Amino acid sequence: MTFWKTALCAGAFGVATLAQAQPAPAAVTVYSSRIENLLKPTLDQYTQQTGVKINLLTDRGGSLSERLAAEGKSSPADVLITVDMGNLHNAAERGLLRRIESPMLNANVPANFRDPQGRWYGLSQRERTIFYAPGRVQPGQLSTYEDLADPKWKGKLCLRTGKQTYTQSLVAMMIAKHGVPKAEAIAKGWVANLAGDVFTNDNSLLKAIAAGQCDVGIANTYYYGRILSREPDFGNSVKLFWANPGANQGGAHVNLSGAGVTANAKNPEGARKLLEWLSSEGVQTAYTHGTFESPINTKAKADPIVQAWGKFTPSPLNAADIGSHQAEAIRLLDRVGYR
Repeated sequence: MTFWKTALCAGAFGVATLAQAQPAPAAVTVYSSRIENLLKPTLDQYTQQTGVKINLLTDRGGSLSERLAAEGKSSPADVLITVDMGNLHNAAERGLLRRIESPMLNANVPANFRDPQGRWYGLSQRERTIFYAPGRVQPGQLSTYEDLADPKWKGKLCLRTGKQTYTQSLVAMMIAKHGVPKAEAIAKGWVANLAGDVFTNDNSLLKAIAAGQCDVGIANTYYYGRILSREPDFGNSVKLFWANPGANQGGAHVNLSGAGVTANAKNPEGARKLLEWLSSEGVQTAYTHGTFESPINTKAKADPIVQAWGKFTPSPLNAADIGSHQAEAIRLLDRVGYR
């Protein structure tokens, strides 16, 4: 009995020792241009669930791409998370992202919100639409982005600077939809209708509509959501209108935050698994609640503030196609004097 007890104890001890000796899952290094305090809690949850450590470095999207390019094969980054379809497209075209095969990502992310070559995938939607002052503009007067170039809006339009990627992507969408000549005419009309100087951020633009500096403007919905979360009555002064309603009008412009596995990833398998997890239904709800973006996964529930804006028709244009016109859009904006 003593022998068998000793043997069993030794065997149990050996199993425990082997279990303790198992290597920890390889860490995943993430370069991200998203605000750290919005992203880190989600990544911490992934670590708690999987045991995978996440090394996070945050900076501006353009700076991160330049860093990846400069680091080359010595880069520690496994994942690039950035905002704007132009940044995603440019990173892919520069060879900074690799193609990955993932049936799960293909199922979770609609085809028009991912790269056709599998180099990047959208993780949240950032709709850019029309906002107006209800006391001075009626919803029936509004229709499309294109209509805001009409002289009837002269001196009434607020816009964000053309130096910002969100403006550039909207114009890139116009180029993809209409071609350069018509897109240029639209942008020229916008400039002619400006109520004053362009704004450096959408928050100031929305506040300007409320203050009566202009009657109508174009902004990202999540800025509106942020204001409403702090000032619920702001919705009485500024309201949202879904641009280009219906498929015949082309639908509202949807920008993205998204991610890809880096070309020189040391842990590409771990990177792919992280992206799959981020695109899953339950995580998408957490990823977008409080940011006032819309989930990329259509099964996930949006934040209640976002849900209150109602359903809309998104543009069916592929995000990669829009991103490919970004450089052309910048040149167009310069030509029409959109500063």
